[in-house]
Amino acid sequence: MPRYIRNTVLAAAIEATAGVDATPTGADALLVFDVNITPLEATNIDRALVRAYFGASEQLVGTSFVRCSFGVELAGSGTAATARAWGKLLQGCAFAEASLSTPNRVELSPVSTGLKTLTLYYYDDGVLHKLLGAMGNVKLSAKVGDRPKLMFDFMGIDGGPVATPNVAPTYTAWKTPVAMTKANVVDVTLGCTYAAGALSGGTLKKSTGLEIDLGNAVQFTPTLADESVDITDRQAKGSVQYEMSAADEVAMIAAVKANAVQSMGFTIGTAAGNKIILFMPKVQHFNLRKEEVNGRRFIGLDLSLIPDSGNDELRIVTQ
Repeated sequence: MPRYIRNTVLAAAIEATAGVDATPTGADALLVFDVNITPLEATNIDRALVRAYFGASEQLVGTSFVRCSFGVELAGSGTAATARAWGKLLQGCAFAEASLSTPNRVELSPVSTGLKTLTLYYYDDGVLHKLLGAMGNVKLSAKVGDRPKLMFDFMGIDGGPVATPNVAPTYTAWKTPVAMTKANVVDVTLGCTYAAGALSGGTLKKSTGLEIDLGNAVQFTPTLADESVDITDRQAKGSVQYEMSAADEVAMIAAVKANAVQSMGFTIGTAAGNKIILFMPKVQHFNLRKEEVNGRRFIGLDLSLIPDSGNDELRIVTQ
């Protein structure tokens, strides 16, 4: 009997103890796209035996783990102070989540200690793959004419495959995102400040949107006593494409040469319950290049997201 790619269900839950199965259920289902799994990423050991004839030797399967990647849509929960369905995934990428009031909002910021791990269940039309103690990296894309999205790449300890029917998923927590259009976005704002759920000040720039890569260093470390996945560093980066006047381009070239840093804000959505603010207190632009969009001159730049007081290089605020 054939098995179908579309008959795939992913579910995730935060672990109370790293590496101990949190047993995600259908209520923990993830609404995903661009899904991929490597169920056995192994370091094979070649025996390389010398015999009295040509030919290959058997290989031994050494240490191994499971890798899973997928995207989710970046949307609100529908209620200002309610955690978003994708929040637990960011916690598995070295973020902490806090519900705050006045105004009601949820803020997610990167952390360097007290990191959380996930159990990820990947149901592949009758085969369940388990990723235990999973941690990962995330990339954010919010480009004009597209939907805002988060792209995850998780690594986990192999919990062993099981032949079992797919769990029945519940997707009610996942909401529809806004389209990345002028009506739904407050474009890149340089030199702004953030306080209590609001951006203020700064200079609005015309852009085609943002791409951000949190840059987590995710490592699988086996010993003869146990196995674990860790995040050992973070080098957040990104890219942007501005439409600039001649004077602005000259000023930006000077800023790049001067190694200047400045804050950056970006807002997706306008309605309560589906508004997301990105704030970066110290951003350095570099690798300036001339680019073309529909025959018009744009300036492309890479970004380095630098911590200010520590663990604050990217704040994600949902209202």
